[in-house]
This record gives sequence, C-alpha cells and structure tokens, in this order.
Amino acid sequence: MKKKEEQIETLVKVENFIETNKTIEKEDNKFEKLMFIYSMAAREIQTKMENIKEEYSILYNYELIDHIKVRIKSFESIIEKMRRKKYKITYKEMIEKINDIAGIRIICPLKKDVISVKELIQKIPGINVLKQKDYITHPKESGYSSYHMIIEIPVILSNQIIYVKVEIQIRTMAMDFWASLEHRTNYKPKNNEILKRKNEWIKYAKILDKMDNKIWLENKIS
Repeated sequence: MKKKEEQIETLVKVENFIETNKTIEKEDNKFEKLMFIYSMAAREIQTKMENIKEEYSILYNYELIDHIKVRIKSFESIIEKMRRKKYKITYKEMIEKINDIAGIRIICPLKKDVISVKELIQKIPGINVLKQKDYITHPKESGYSSYHMIIEIPVILSNQIIYVKVEIQIRTMAMDFWASLEHRTNYKPKNNEILKRKNEWIKYAKILDKMDNKIWLENKIS
C-alpha cells in the first residue's frame, strides 16, 4: 500500500498550475482557478463544522457552536502580505507560504467549547493539522485571544484529490466581539489618540476574559 504522501498531489504539483514560478496576476486564469480550489476547501470544512453544530444541537440539545464565518483572501490582501513578508510574488510562494488564503472562523458560546471544537477537528478523518497556536492561554500583547489552526483538507476533483490549506480560528463570542472592534480601530489612520487607546484595548480584553471565565464557571456549577 502506498504512503499517503505518494497518493496525494499537493496544490503545487497539480497539472493545471504547473507554471508555479510564474508571477501572480489578478486577471490570470490561473489565479481564478486557484481561488476556486481554495473556496472548495473552505466550503468542505464549513460543511463539516455545520454538521457538528447541528449534531450537538439536535442530538445532545447543546449549542456547541454559535455561528461560522468563511472568507477567501482578496488578491490585494494576498499581494500586500507577500510584499510585507518579502516573498517572491509567484504562485509557488503563495501556495507554500500564505496559509490563510482560505479561512474559517468558528464562534462558540464558552471557552470550554473552543477546546471541544479544536479536539473534534483533530479527529476528523482525512484532515491533517499542520500548525496550532493557542492565543487563549497565551494572548497576544494587544489582548487578542483565539485558537488558531492551519489544516490541510482534501478537495475532491473529478480526476484527483488535492490537499489544500485552510486557516481555522476558534473563539468565544466575547473574544470575537473584542477582535471585531479592535480590528476596526486599528485599520483607521494612525494618530496619537488611537495609540493612546492601546492600553484601553488590553484592559477591555482582560475584562472580557474574566467575563468568559465567570460564565464558564457558572455553567459548570449549574
């Protein structure tokens, strides 16, 4: 029996995208095809998570997941990140080094649900977990909290199976609320007033973290 690595073509090796050293161009048919495949990967994991959400709701009468968001990075966002990271603007560099082209965000009611969802993802047959970052146990300096995973998920085409990378972010509703507001503030033009508010955002993150922990404990007791 062949090893899994010998059975599966990676995105770089797919015949349709053989000229992987070519410069990325927005109007290029290759870019459109790649985004289609990344979209398929995002839909695959979205469907699996929606099924888990319904399973827990209907079979166990428990709301493990509140809602799920999916997004595909825009051409402009991909190129901006590659330039910032000083990568070559080629399809090969994009496929190998940009791990969050396809992204899914899973919002849970409680902290313990985040861990449960993470463990369920790890058990899904066929999914390879490449990288994990626990920003809940170890929040970023800004106060940002979330659990991040980079996975590979099989996308089944008519003539081959391709493993495609997807970034998964799992967070509580409180964490998502904070991240959304902080993101909007930071993407405004920088000025002294916004820089002064950095400590305020850290304070708000700590308050929401305490609220998350309190709700978790109350739920555990009840």
